[in-house]
Amino acid sequence: MTLLQVQSLCKTFGGVQAVHEVSFTLQAGELLALIGPNGAGKSTTFNMVGGQLQPDHGRVLLNAENLVGLAPRAIWRKGVGRTFQIAQTFASLTVVENVQMALLSRDQRIFSWWQRANAHRRPDALALLAQVDMAAQADRPCSELAYGDVKRVELAIALAHDPQLLLMDEPTAGMAPGERVALMQLTRQLAKARRMGVLFTEHSMDVVFGQADRVAVLVRGQLLAEGTPQAIRDDARVQQAYLGSGLVLEKQL
Repeated sequence: MTLLQVQSLCKTFGGVQAVHEVSFTLQAGELLALIGPNGAGKSTTFNMVGGQLQPDHGRVLLNAENLVGLAPRAIWRKGVGRTFQIAQTFASLTVVENVQMALLSRDQRIFSWWQRANAHRRPDALALLAQVDMAAQADRPCSELAYGDVKRVELAIALAHDPQLLLMDEPTAGMAPGERVALMQLTRQLAKARRMGVLFTEHSMDVVFGQADRVAVLVRGQLLAEGTPQAIRDDARVQQAYLGSGLVLEKQL
């Protein structure tokens, strides 16, 4: 089932065409990697899908409903979750309290004064932490965690809203090779189990070619190629776009 349709997105900054007529689709349960050399338009496209930027032209359809023009919070309410390149957690709160805060927000109870926040849906928060293998550390402050574990907590926070679509901006940035593969393998398992589409940007080619179901390649603001990891690996245009820019890729294309 087609979950996300990105149609003819365009964005210009001060006369510079950052994104031009970019279109792609994402199926439920699928992982789609959005890659390209620096300056290719990945972040601009990604932020237009999430509502942080408004396109000059084009549509972003989630289950056939156009999200363009909606604020990021409204898009979140429609079922779009997000993680960030630098993990966003409350360092002074415990692991489980971070997830409980997300559940409070989902339930629109952030400003409820008649119930202690750390009593809100604790079993549900623990269940989410179990899904990301962090239940054993539920009562530790996030400030004490290794960075790879903080990333797992951030994933549990994103899942608290039960998103249909998860946007992941450089999800493995700053992580060791073993940690980043493990995180994306976990994300892949959750996406399949939940029928959740995942759109992610990533510079680590071992993650892209090892975990993505499909890959979309942007160059100079335009979609150069889209297909399976093997098809992209074998595409001469993609090889030229990367190698011609002087980039050395892990597990060479």
